[in-house]
Amino acid sequence: MNLILLGAPGAGKGTQAEILKEKLGIPTISTGNILREAVKNETPLGLEAKGYMDSGKLVPDALVISIIEERLKKDDCKNGFILDGFPRTIPQAEALEEGGVHIDKALEIAVRDEVIVSRLSGRRVCHGCGAPYHMISCPPPADNVCPKCGGEIIIRKDDLPETIKHRLDVYHEQTEPLKGFYGEKGKLAAVNGENGIEETTRLALEALGV
Repeated sequence: MNLILLGAPGAGKGTQAEILKEKLGIPTISTGNILREAVKNETPLGLEAKGYMDSGKLVPDALVISIIEERLKKDDCKNGFILDGFPRTIPQAEALEEGGVHIDKALEIAVRDEVIVSRLSGRRVCHGCGAPYHMISCPPPADNVCPKCGGEIIIRKDDLPETIKHRLDVYHEQTEPLKGFYGEKGKLAAVNGENGIEETTRLALEALGV
């Protein structure tokens, strides 16, 4: 099965990608990871991408798709793959199709904005050792001192409510239209991602017919 995961930042795509990878026996292809891998391995496409990344520019869609196509030719993708983080826009989805990459299903992990803001804005991290905390599920000590290393427990800029709302706005404007794109092709499946990891996985497998 060739699968794309859709969903807003904080919806749980990364978590479900790892679980589905094990359940379905197919690799997760993260755009960021394969770009870094191509650069590290100094492949011709990786060196080309490095030029853009070193100058702070976005890697062009055509180059990203070429790197994805190169990755999909590896033996571990023969029985399928999970694309996480790409495509993000309709032009990218169209370019993927034009490049001959067949997609069986686009699975949306649906979570309301207010739930995502609560999830992400509650995250905290130790500035010293990186230990994760959450104001609801794993609250830090009252003095915000990490019991593991004595470091200060902070909220990252990415987890500030205004940053989260901006990322959600970008998602709704640029990426959410992919639901219509794949829906018109009869390839969209949506599951509720608000009721815990295990329930989301159960619904996802049900939606995928496995």
